[in-house]
Amino acid sequence: MEIRSYDDGDLAAVIALWDATGLSVNPLNDPAQDIELCRTSGHGDVLVGEIEGELVATVMVGHDGHRGWYYYLATSPDRQRQGLGREIVAAAEDWLTSRKLPKVEILVRDINIAAMAFYQKLGYVHEPVQVLSRRLDGREHKEVRKTVDSTVTYLEMQSAPERPPVPSPAVKHAVLRSDKTSVAFYRYLFDNVGEDYNWTDVRLMSDEDLADVLNDENVDIFVLYVDGEPAGFAQLDRRIDNDIELLYFGIMPHFIGRKLGPWLLDWTIRHAWSLGPDRVWLHTCDLDHPRALPMYQKAGFNVYDQRIETEFLL
Repeated sequence: MEIRSYDDGDLAAVIALWDATGLSVNPLNDPAQDIELCRTSGHGDVLVGEIEGELVATVMVGHDGHRGWYYYLATSPDRQRQGLGREIVAAAEDWLTSRKLPKVEILVRDINIAAMAFYQKLGYVHEPVQVLSRRLDGREHKEVRKTVDSTVTYLEMQSAPERPPVPSPAVKHAVLRSDKTSVAFYRYLFDNVGEDYNWTDVRLMSDEDLADVLNDENVDIFVLYVDGEPAGFAQLDRRIDNDIELLYFGIMPHFIGRKLGPWLLDWTIRHAWSLGPDRVWLHTCDLDHPRALPMYQKAGFNVYDQRIETEFLL
């Protein structure tokens, strides 16, 4: 890959690359303006990488007189995992070291897990700092999060199951209602169960708002313990008259595959119907465990709606 400084004829190709790699996610950023400001500041440059005349990589590099920075690191989606990212980063580091900058720092959004892993492989480490910002142009700050369209399936059960209960697990177990669930304990359950399935709702809530939910007498948290250890949980929401929503349900990752899920689901359904609702319902999406929807249907839930909805990614 040939790496050189940006010139004015590169603008359209650079913007197209940034769009293709998701770097244009913040609508407040103007790529052309950012490039011009960087190049006219006297403290930075935009480096581009080419292969056979095709622009395939970029990085915006600069310094503030104390440390080096770079932004807009991108490689073409169809050329990733070919070492181009490492090459363009090395070029940015060479640009800084030639100007006797002793250190480089980067800002990575916490939603960009892939970028975080990339930099860590190159030897970059977390710093014990918090980043704060304030807009000086009068425009409203917007929190930037990636989203994805997901198929959400809504299911309901309009009568209690008539089939026999699912046999109990052949291990020491108990289901206990958490009467005074702390925010910390709930986040531990929620984050561990939902980590692989993009459970985001609670992660976006403040501790104060979450505490209000947990303290509501019409919200029930049931925790499954196996050999004294939390193995999963179910959350019933009774805040709508005559309806009970199975709001969250799941098994801890290291307990999956031990047939605890079908049993806990059956236990939760029977408990919900013991409270006398007209309907028990839930929703799941295609980001959830691939066996979640078949398990709910096997338990007796029927699909009544499907929608394409936008989900936040963390």
